[in-house]
Amino acid sequence: MAANWTLDDIAWDKFDPALVDPETLKAVKAASMVEANAGDYVTYLNKVFRDDRKMLEAIRQWGIEEVQHGYALGRWAELADPEFSFEKAFARFREGYKINEGAEDSVRGARSLELIARCVVESGTSSFYSGMRDDTEEPVLKQIAGHIAADEFRHYKLFYEGFLKYQPEEKPHFFKRLWVAMTRVQEAEDDELAYAYYAANVKPEEETAHPYDRDAYSRAYNQQLLRFYHFPHLRKEVAMIVKPVGLKPTGIIARALARIVWWAMQTRAKSAGNAA
Repeated sequence: MAANWTLDDIAWDKFDPALVDPETLKAVKAASMVEANAGDYVTYLNKVFRDDRKMLEAIRQWGIEEVQHGYALGRWAELADPEFSFEKAFARFREGYKINEGAEDSVRGARSLELIARCVVESGTSSFYSGMRDDTEEPVLKQIAGHIAADEFRHYKLFYEGFLKYQPEEKPHFFKRLWVAMTRVQEAEDDELAYAYYAANVKPEEETAHPYDRDAYSRAYNQQLLRFYHFPHLRKEVAMIVKPVGLKPTGIIARALARIVWWAMQTRAKSAGNAA
């Protein structure tokens, strides 16, 4: 697995401020925080796969690419909003949010299950950036989002291949795999995304008037996220998630699940809009 682009490959000179959507800008600022924070996950995964040299090398490269995503998005956000400082916002985010790096083994209970969780994350980000690429008219962001979406799909394949390696030995049963996938999807509600949105979009001098509220900023982040999704993006994401669980990606269960999730997302988007 090797990166096929760098920040120097982005056509920064084609940036068009007239095509910047303010709501998209909020989502990009928050996403830049999360992507750049990959170092903590590299530390954690290095412990989980400490004796697997091939996986460790892949994790190192994965971390480099994730951080590059953050810096690309952050640089674009600074072009779109000259008052925004990616460096300062990221430092603030790091002060307010930390993952638990103390675990020596997978918090999922097995390496194969850890890799299912990573597949869930990469399927979500691949779909998210595909949606952003298709939604935005700003040419530089379209290019960045396209590169990131392709990277995230490659990352999914990396973790899925790792799952196939550990599955025969660990033999996680179907319901355990399903539970890990479902709980990892639910973890999208955790503090990381909510606080990333807060740190990126609420200025330090506004903190007193707008203190951090996990539920409120989780809703705000998800409202932005849902703007980029269309059914084809969601259908692909569900297919990618159910594959390591043991369900046929194009089977009747996966198709029905995609329809149910799509309905739930639309209902949630309306509720979030009403709450806002």
